[in-house]
Order: sequence, then C-alpha cells, then structure tokens
Amino acid sequence: MAKKETMRCSICGRSEREVQLLMPGLNGCICNECAERANELAKEYLGKMAEASVPELDISSLPKPEQIKEYLDEYVIGQDEAKKYLSVAVYNHYKRLVQKKTDDDVEIEKSNIIMVGPTGTGKTLLARTIAKLLKVPFAIVDATVLTQAGYVGEDIESLLTRLLQACDYNVKEAERGIVFIDEIDKIARKGDNPSITRDVSGEGVQQGLLKLLEGSIVNVPPQGGRKHPEQKMIPVDTKNILFICGGAFEGIERKIAQRLNTHVVGYGANSKVRRVEQEKLLHFVAPQDLRSYGLIPEIIGRLPILTNLEPLDRDALLRILTEPKNAIVKQYQKLFAMDGIDLQVPREVLEYVVDKAIEYKLGARGLRSIFETIMIDAMYKAPSSRKKKFTVTLDYAKQELEKSSLEYLKDAS
Repeated sequence: MAKKETMRCSICGRSEREVQLLMPGLNGCICNECAERANELAKEYLGKMAEASVPELDISSLPKPEQIKEYLDEYVIGQDEAKKYLSVAVYNHYKRLVQKKTDDDVEIEKSNIIMVGPTGTGKTLLARTIAKLLKVPFAIVDATVLTQAGYVGEDIESLLTRLLQACDYNVKEAERGIVFIDEIDKIARKGDNPSITRDVSGEGVQQGLLKLLEGSIVNVPPQGGRKHPEQKMIPVDTKNILFICGGAFEGIERKIAQRLNTHVVGYGANSKVRRVEQEKLLHFVAPQDLRSYGLIPEIIGRLPILTNLEPLDRDALLRILTEPKNAIVKQYQKLFAMDGIDLQVPREVLEYVVDKAIEYKLGARGLRSIFETIMIDAMYKAPSSRKKKFTVTLDYAKQELEKSSLEYLKDAS
C-alpha cells in the first residue's frame, strides 16, 4: 500500500505535524507562522509606500488669498467678508503645513473658523467650492448625528472617518486636511436648568470635540460608528487638521440685541448710538453671543476666527439665478439642451421666483425648489415633443406654482 505523502509549507518546508495550521492553495501550502510574517511585511511595505506617496507642499505654488476669493466669486454671490476670512484661514493653514523649524521657537497655531448665518446664505456652498480648489483632503460632516460616547448616534471620532475616506485612508495625508462641520449650532447646550436626562447631543458632544479642535492623537474607526466593534482603530493626529464650522444659530439676533442695548437705557443712554436694523445684527456677532446661545467657552476659544454671512437681499438672489458658473438657470438650460431644446427664461419670471423665495423665507436654497416646481411639467412633456424652443412666461410660472403644494408655505411663514 502506497504511503500517504506528507503536506509541507511551500515557504519554510515544515510539515503539518510541526505547525499549528497548514493552509493549502492551488500549487502549494502555507503555514500559519509564514502567513503572519507575510502579513506583517505587507503592512510595513504598504505603510512606507503610503508615506512616500504624500506630496510635499510648496508655498510658491499655493493659491494666494486673493486667488482663492476670486475662485469663490465664480460660484458664490456676495458674502465678501466671509470669503476673505475663509481665504486667509485656508492659506494660513497651507503655510502652517510647510513651516520649518527655526531657532525662534515660534509655532503657528491653527486658525479654526466658525461661520454664523441664516439658512440658505451659502455656508455649505462656500465649503464645497473650496473643496474643488484645494490639494488637501476635504470632508464635510454634520454635527446633528453626533452624540456622547456610549449613546445611540455617531461618536465624535467618526468625523475623521470621512476625512480618511477622502484620501483612501492615507493617514499622513489626512493629518493635513480640512474638515467642515455643518450645523454646529445644533449641539448647543440645551439650557442651564437641571434635568434628570443627560445632554448627550449637546454639551457632551462639545466636550468631545475639544480634543479634535485643539490637536491630539485620536483613534478613528475606519468604518465609522459602533457597528463593527472588532475593527482596528487608526490613530490620527489632529494637530494639523483645520476645522471650519458653520451654523444658522436661529434666534441669536436676540442675544446680540440684548448685548448692544445694555448701556442705552435710562438717563445714561448715549444719544449717538444709532438704531441697528434687525437684518444687520449678525454683523455684530461676538464670542459672548455664542456663549449665550449655548456653546461652552472652551470650544469658542478653539474657534478663534468668527465671521458672519449676511442675509441675501433681492438683488443677490436674482444674481444667484443667472451669474455663477453653476447657476440654477444654466443647469436647466443644459438639461433642456441635451434634448435639443433651447430654454428661455425672461427676467420677469426670474423676479417672480425671487419674490416667492423671499415671501416663503427660504433663502437661496428655496430658489431651486421653486424653479423646479415651475419646470416639472415642462421637463415631463418637452422631451417627447418636437419643439426646439421653450419659453417660460410669467403666466405659466404663476399657474404652475399656484397648483403646487409650495403655495401653502405662504400661510406657514
């Protein structure tokens, strides 16, 4: 009877009796010890390749603040002050990354920025537009889904998961990226009154954000959340990550008005103090207003640059419809052109759309929904017709909008 041939590892040559596990393949076998060693070598090699693939930043090739603002002007109407703050913050972030150690021991700190402005004024659009221009990883995250560790929702560390995904998990590249945290006002402290329940989505989240904003080594779950407790954490140093925060801070005008009117009551009132219009109050926003709203002093101190976005007036909304590179009207004209139809939108129709957005208090975000409501029937019928030109008249726009559910917003506002 033929003797059974003993299986051996194709790498070290040991038999199945000499190892704990022998895994067969198509043309050979590998033992568990050789497999572990191969895994360690692969990780070491890939890690060195990832570090080598991070390009060096050159200060001479970086876009200057004026160039960054000019690029933003092509896509975002108005908000010049916020654009300047963003342009300078991003440029200083670049310079901070390329700074070399000198004898003067001067270390440039991060210029984390917070933007305050009503909904529909362009906070997220500014962040997305900058993402097109930057050569560093960029991620936009929402603060509303965050909760304190141990509760239902996402952990604070999951903010950096999006940043890692943006650079294919290249840690060295992610450590010089930029994170835009939207809806930062939604994690404001709910109140000073004691409660039997914890403020797990308010002050608890703010406390957790402190270590990210100031700079520390954070263990980030590569797949995000707590659905994969067995996943190996990735250590990320947030020292060189720039954080840009944005929020509507609904009702903060009352806090600003109370502060401005503190010393103008009674006989000691200054007659030269002019009355500030309600729409211009945001221009005078200060760190103490954010504290009154519910942000803790520690997190305000780690967001040293504070700027505001002004409410958009009628002229600005009208320009938004037609002037930017990705203007709403240009998008619909391109959609119709793909079907061989020339779309014409007279100015009176554009003015009607703007007036409705102001009436419904929807801001720039509402322009798209209103225009979409007006064009939905035309987009449904036009591709099947033989028409080569379609003009949106004022009567047609009124008729389409009046029969839609958007008209009910008039009573709600």
